[in-house]
Amino acid sequence: MHGFDTIISVDNLLKAWCVFKRGKTKKLDVQEFERNLMFNLFNLHSELKNKIYRHGGYEHFVVRDPKRRDIHKASVRDRLVHHAIYLVLYSQFDKKFIYDSYSCRNGRGTHRALRRFETFARTVSKNYTGQCWVLKCDISKFFASIDQGILCRILKKNIPDSDTIGLLKNVIASFNSGVTGKGLPLGNLTSQLLVNIYMNEFDQYVKHILKQKHYIRYADDFVFMSSDRGQLEDIRQHCAEFLNTKLALAFHPNKVSISTLASGVDFLGWVHFPWHRVLRAVSRRRMFRNMATTINLRATSQSYLGLLSHGNAFILAEEVVRVQNKAV
Repeated sequence: MHGFDTIISVDNLLKAWCVFKRGKTKKLDVQEFERNLMFNLFNLHSELKNKIYRHGGYEHFVVRDPKRRDIHKASVRDRLVHHAIYLVLYSQFDKKFIYDSYSCRNGRGTHRALRRFETFARTVSKNYTGQCWVLKCDISKFFASIDQGILCRILKKNIPDSDTIGLLKNVIASFNSGVTGKGLPLGNLTSQLLVNIYMNEFDQYVKHILKQKHYIRYADDFVFMSSDRGQLEDIRQHCAEFLNTKLALAFHPNKVSISTLASGVDFLGWVHFPWHRVLRAVSRRRMFRNMATTINLRATSQSYLGLLSHGNAFILAEEVVRVQNKAV
């Protein structure tokens, strides 16, 4: 297992820089760091090696897509450390994750999660000849609710190197969501890995204690499928108890439901039915709003056409093409 020395090595920091700067070369802070790149890398390496590195603060801004998201952006040197950590630790943890965890993982993503949803729906409903009930869950204020103490204890179980743990604690403790000891910043690359490590505790519980086969998780959105509604009611209670007592998390009060596939299940931007899925109405409105305001309409429309190819959206795709052609 690669440890602290690998993370902080100049070679790894340089590799992390090459990954980090992609698509950011026009940013002034990135350009400034790169002017004295090797000096900055060796200086950062020295601070990390001598245990005097301290993570800085964050620039806060809000994005709406459409719901409000609070993004916290670290400095270039801190984000470089995040990438260096991620390059080494990702592969070590990814192999420990369950197959049906799809968020922020290489070779996974929403499209594979959607295909898996369809596969499970067909299996449970016996190719749509029987009933398929779906328990859909969402965690309230997910990133802001991560308990840093619990996270650090989980990391210690999996990482024997105390220096690596110390560096991770440094990064984790650099942020709080308004309550001391709570939260991870939405803008950190390390946060993507850390929340998967955190929720892997829940995934393992679902698989090995509840023994659920038809379960899919994407970040804090997850679904269970069964032909028995009563079974899903029991699962909901067990999951709520585990999340509360073991991970200090709670279900969103308005985003937990049990419904039939035939009535439509909203998951990952699509409403799923037997034999087809349609784009969620709010996603459809946001798509055309973005097309009306984008600078590069062709690139945006091509991106949306790729998205629409994963569902039953032929008419919508025609409308996207019309909007694109009208602007030419």
